[in-house]
Amino acid sequence: MAGNPERRAALVDAGVEVLAREGARGLTFRAVDTEAGVPVGTSSNYFTSRDDLLSQIDARLHVRLAPDPDVVADLLTRPKDRSLVKALMHDLTARATHDRTGYLGLLEMRLEATRRPELRASYTQSVRADLEEGMRFHHEAGLPGGDETVMVLYLAMLGLLLEHLTLPGVLEGALPGTGVPEALVERIVETIVPATEPRGTGPH
Repeated sequence: MAGNPERRAALVDAGVEVLAREGARGLTFRAVDTEAGVPVGTSSNYFTSRDDLLSQIDARLHVRLAPDPDVVADLLTRPKDRSLVKALMHDLTARATHDRTGYLGLLEMRLEATRRPELRASYTQSVRADLEEGMRFHHEAGLPGGDETVMVLYLAMLGLLLEHLTLPGVLEGALPGTGVPEALVERIVETIVPATEPRGTGPH
């Protein structure tokens, strides 16, 4: 297989564009070549199969949508309370909104996984690893709440981003005074994440 890493990355990003725009059924090597502006047959020199391309798209999207380590490090200098969880969720929302194509690509991967057992197994493992990493981060950062808090927060944010990036009109104006998505992030965190008890006010 061809070994030019820059060309491979460009082809994978082109695959993300095709996946988000046309769905998994439209993700062909020819479509990727056209999107990337390269000669027909180029993609087949870089990926052993369509499954290989989907696997590399999954890995690439984890990089594209990952938090900036410097941003996270700065946020973690704040008190480890509910307001910090809000800031982290706002950062998540901003990243998904900024790379809407990437997030839609993730959603298309989920849909394709429902149709193909082999992809479902690998993609379930990938998403489960993300959830477990979120639990680990939450615990090690000393944020309020436990694993159940993280799981419910994950599900709520997944639903918010799904609506916001696909059918934003569903949420717009549904609750008076609730903006989309910023104010809803605030509501979600306040509802799910327990408030940190001020020092000195606990049981004696």
